[in-house]
Amino acid sequence: MRTETPAPVRLEDYRPPRFEIDTVALDIKLAPRATRVGARLTIRRAADTPAGEPLVLDGDELSLVSLALDGQILAADRYRATPSRLEIDDVPDGPFVLDIETRLDPDANTKLMGLYRSNGTYCTQCEAEGFRRITYFLDRPDCLAVYTTRIEARASEAPLLLGNGNPVEQGEVPGTDRHYAIWHDPHPKPSYLFALVAGDLACVSDRFTTAEGRDVALNIYVEHGNEANCGWAMDSLKRSMHWDEEVFGRCYDLDVFNIVAVSDFNMGAMENKGLNIFNDKYVLADPDTATDQDYAGIEAVIAHEYFHNWTGNRITCRDWFQLCLKEGLTVFRDQEFSADMRSRAVKRISDVRLLKSHQFPEDAGPLAHPVRPRLYHEINNFYTATVYEKGAEVVRMLKTVLGGEDFRKGMDLFFARHDGEATTIEAFLACFAQASGRSLDQFALWYEQAGTPSLRIDSAYDASGKRLTLTVKQQTPPTPKQADKPALHIPLRVGLMGPDGTELSPSSISGAETTGDVVHITAPLQKVVFHDVMDRPVPSLLRGFSAPVTLKSNLDDTELLFLAANDTDPFNRWEALQSVIFKTLIDQTSAGPRQQRLDIDPRLVAAIEATMADERLEPAFRALCLQLPGDADIAREIGNDVDPDAIHFARSQMRSGLADALGPMLKQTYDNMSNAAPYSPEAASAGRRALKNVLLDYLGQGQGGASGDLVGRQFEQADNMTDRLAALTVLVHARLPGHEEALAAFADRHARTPLAMDKWFMVQATAPGEETLAAVKALTGHPAFSPANPNRVRALVGAFATGNQRQFNRLDGAGFDFVADFVLDLDTRNPQAAARLLSAFRSWRALEPERRARAKATLERMAQGTDLSPDVRDIVDRCLQ
Repeated sequence: MRTETPAPVRLEDYRPPRFEIDTVALDIKLAPRATRVGARLTIRRAADTPAGEPLVLDGDELSLVSLALDGQILAADRYRATPSRLEIDDVPDGPFVLDIETRLDPDANTKLMGLYRSNGTYCTQCEAEGFRRITYFLDRPDCLAVYTTRIEARASEAPLLLGNGNPVEQGEVPGTDRHYAIWHDPHPKPSYLFALVAGDLACVSDRFTTAEGRDVALNIYVEHGNEANCGWAMDSLKRSMHWDEEVFGRCYDLDVFNIVAVSDFNMGAMENKGLNIFNDKYVLADPDTATDQDYAGIEAVIAHEYFHNWTGNRITCRDWFQLCLKEGLTVFRDQEFSADMRSRAVKRISDVRLLKSHQFPEDAGPLAHPVRPRLYHEINNFYTATVYEKGAEVVRMLKTVLGGEDFRKGMDLFFARHDGEATTIEAFLACFAQASGRSLDQFALWYEQAGTPSLRIDSAYDASGKRLTLTVKQQTPPTPKQADKPALHIPLRVGLMGPDGTELSPSSISGAETTGDVVHITAPLQKVVFHDVMDRPVPSLLRGFSAPVTLKSNLDDTELLFLAANDTDPFNRWEALQSVIFKTLIDQTSAGPRQQRLDIDPRLVAAIEATMADERLEPAFRALCLQLPGDADIAREIGNDVDPDAIHFARSQMRSGLADALGPMLKQTYDNMSNAAPYSPEAASAGRRALKNVLLDYLGQGQGGASGDLVGRQFEQADNMTDRLAALTVLVHARLPGHEEALAAFADRHARTPLAMDKWFMVQATAPGEETLAAVKALTGHPAFSPANPNRVRALVGAFATGNQRQFNRLDGAGFDFVADFVLDLDTRNPQAAARLLSAFRSWRALEPERRARAKATLERMAQGTDLSPDVRDIVDRCLQ
């Protein structure tokens, strides 16, 4: 029975480890059902640990075989061993050696945590607390040790044996069909960074010479037959290594860097020191099976995991409350890398869209938590958009507040001061405070307060005094366990656009500290005055999304559309257009009878038309301007009493209205974007396809006829997955003639490519029609569907729950019941994947009353389950609190 709510873990209860482990020597003899793990630990009592205190080590479903201390087998009355705990009495006061042998069953490990097998390949996942599923240990991030790992397996079963660090020795085991390899990692690390891979894999190799002159062997290991699909990943790795040297001064520190791609993986990838294990989704790519979005994702995730070598590995977290110290910082680093590789404006818009669609709803619901939480029940449930995406925004704000030069000084000091340590957010901020000479006490509240702050900015121009006054109010709404919140330090980037479309420069600014174009908002209410503004300006507020806040202002549609046409800040140009679109959609959602035609402001149509015609703008940017907000985005802006059917209707009406109003231009631009060079994943080529396929979505809204023929023709003639999938999505979602045949043709073409088939499942799961739920239920019985594969679960059930607002939130509650029942079944095999799927319920309180009642009833039914894992129990309880 697993009905208990996990005991809370609190930041204020943190205590340093009572013992320290200096070295770890592992001897792992692999076998599918009976792996033996020998662990020799060199341990010493911490300075403040009283003599006589027993040694307590963590375990999880472990089976102890033997136990020895300083070479002597321990008597049974000297220790107490359970699957989750090992407690040893009378350990020496001085350093001692503990030998532990455990027995594992990798084939039976469906949780995909610890040591398991994926398609015959042994691999590990130890973050956050998976190492305790391998051996008894002080499985916490502040226990740093030097690891040496001997791996042994049958040569025919696992010719490849990989571990952390550098290879030391390899050979055959005399008189057997087995062989071994020894790996040594010279850098002390926590147990969550331990990794092992063994199997029969192909290798793609290259080399990189660091700025310090180290020659590094680069290897990517994949299933045989996938070697040709690793080129983009290898290129991304080499560019990441060079970029980190140039931008952050960080060089790689081992002789090898290995990446292994596996198909069964709960996460995107894992940064284990020198041996990164990846979900193959973020390694494998070729034009026929990967979209432009896949290529961009590979580039970003390869970079993210490599950048962890310093921000996460060389400097790690003291405790799991500091998770954002490595993840938020490293997401910021990978965002900056991608911005330099591609388009900075387009990347920034894409990142903010992701933040608003994933993190803002988290902040507004029962799962809200600070960037650095102070309490958790199950740490696996805190790998969230708040820790990652909002954590990255906090680092970005830090750079905005300090300026680029002082930010770099602070990063250099952080690397120099804390290399080889497990540290905290306070220590991180202290480096920037020292480097800049600026107090960051108020800024630190960003790490402590949950919820999305709101800014209300009213502007008033005094023509006689030539002054513009901004009245700025900030407030952060209540969230679970945080009712009243003090004012934050919000960096507000501001520009003033003159009537002729040029920027105006005030002679001075009063009422707030300023740094360049950044106004520092630090009080609940501030009046900021711009002096000697010679013409009435339109203020461009929160440029570049300089803080993760919601913004309301007294700018009217005329002023917003002026910014959409003239703002020199590309993010705000896009944001101004989106603001008018949102207002139109929200007004239509509450307009009444759904047969009512949507009247689109001609000025909005003209603004979109002007944007489309402006060839000075990147095609990718124009695509984002034309792309309507999704159903979930509109629901977020409405906030309460959300009716997903009304939202879907309003969005469909606007898309049809714009298609009618802009028809000839849409078709002409589509034709222009179609006349492109052969496929390339690079940014300019991808941008043209992005614009072309947004236009295809508009052009495909007609029922059959020329529009349907156009979509079908693109599907049949596409020479790349991006165009093929875009056409398939329009065919299926609009139920155009030929959509069933297209689905069958896609499946026939890609039946042997799992990552492509994930897309086939996803297209069907996100179709908005009433028939979708029945189709998704049927697809769970499809021969290609496996609940044991996290990618396939995310592609079908996850896509339905998070990407199909209309059908997941069905009025009859059937969507809720389907996802809940699937989660309950999945929970028996993979609790971590089940809990992440269940987080789709995070916004149920925002629904209109009838749907809200049905969602609550579903969650209450789950809460009464008698065998919930701690992971799922935690999410259910927090959703209902």
